[in-house]
Amino acid sequence: MASFKDFILFLFVALTFSSINVSIAARHLLDTPPAPTLPSIPSMPMPTLPPLPAIPTLPTATLPPLPTSQMPSLPSIPSLPKLTMPPLPSTNLPTFPTMPTLPSIPNVALPPLSAVPLPTIPTTIPQSLHCPQQFPHSHFSPSTFNCKPVKIS
Repeated sequence: MASFKDFILFLFVALTFSSINVSIAARHLLDTPPAPTLPSIPSMPMPTLPPLPAIPTLPTATLPPLPTSQMPSLPSIPSLPKLTMPPLPSTNLPTFPTMPTLPSIPNVALPPLSAVPLPTIPTTIPQSLHCPQQFPHSHFSPSTFNCKPVKIS
């Protein structure tokens, strides 16, 4: 839901900046002549600062020694009794019935293919399709084209 609110906010900002007044103001800024150069600031003399006072040395504090106490030993973990699993019951599982055998399919010989010849595919383009000599109003002369039958490989 927050992304939808962000989208609405960005849409509002985009619509605000796309208004005609913003476009006119931008055009006005582009059309204004460059600003005149400002006069240079004269250089000022640098004041001399007095030397800084020396930092006093602070006394070092001595810390008392930390007490060295013995950590108590951790208690030992009690041992758990060994668990044994009871044996699985030995039941005789029923036997599954055997699947019946499928009958064999006899081999069938296919009939011979017919002796009908396949149609031939033309391998040349007729001259009338690629040569403009039959078109009297053509802007090209027939010598521009190779007006021989073209062999398709």
